[in-house]
Amino acid sequence: MSIPDRIEFVEVGPRDGLQNEKLLVSTQDKLALISRALDAGARRIEVTSFVNPTRVPQMADAESVCAGLPVRDDTTFIGLVMNMRGAERALATGRIDQLGAVAVATDRFAMANQGQTSDESVQAAKSIIALANAEGRTAQCTIAASFGCPFEGEVAQDRVVEMAAALAEAGPVEIALADTIGVGNPAHVAALIARVRDAIAPLPVRVHFHNTRNTGLANVWAAVTSGASIIDASVGGLGGCPFAPGAAGNVPSEDVVYMLERAGIDTSMDLDRLIETSRWLSDIMGRKLPGMVAQSPAFPVAA
Repeated sequence: MSIPDRIEFVEVGPRDGLQNEKLLVSTQDKLALISRALDAGARRIEVTSFVNPTRVPQMADAESVCAGLPVRDDTTFIGLVMNMRGAERALATGRIDQLGAVAVATDRFAMANQGQTSDESVQAAKSIIALANAEGRTAQCTIAASFGCPFEGEVAQDRVVEMAAALAEAGPVEIALADTIGVGNPAHVAALIARVRDAIAPLPVRVHFHNTRNTGLANVWAAVTSGASIIDASVGGLGGCPFAPGAAGNVPSEDVVYMLERAGIDTSMDLDRLIETSRWLSDIMGRKLPGMVAQSPAFPVAA
């Protein structure tokens, strides 16, 4: 086990955190969430997705969110896209710095999520990456259902490694492995991260964990000690996928930062501001959020 000195943090709350929520959050509040994430130190933020608004109503204001983004030269604003139409919409805003493409490890989930087979999702992602690079932007790709599929069950590690190697050829900045439905365990995570890391080097590995079965933080730890250098998380632990039955929230940003910083791993994030943001977001959503650190007494207690 190797403990890194630092990791790169990606806040995904404005997109993945909100996309499955029935309460439609206003554009103003989404922009306030992005502003609070920036104040907490986030320098990569997944701000929205460019998808069919009839399928994901929460993301219907994608262009409006982009129009309200602050102008900064120290931040990468990420837009999730599933196809070329979405990629073109994102680029047309002039405010998205990085396209987030998605390939899916199984055919049945790929059909539910994107209306295409797994192999077709790889080709679509490679085309999105090529478009971003041609337009002077960057792109990354997430392999969804890397650790298990809601429809097909177990996913072979060989399949994920094969996909990662193929996607790396297109020139993304990184490849992410997503535990879309929260079925991963630390041993599985460590083994797959190590294999993908070796297959795509020198590209970095990013991870995206859902906490459906309360293994999310353990999986984050397994990932960072096995070579993943970029971690997705969502303020308060909100999150889910409209097309993956049983997918619960992401690992909470404040919980991830607390764990890693206490272990001596720099995240460049301000924990106190994340906690404040989690509590603010709880008020916006009208309920207690899953994150635990924001519900706990401060530690260590100031002298």
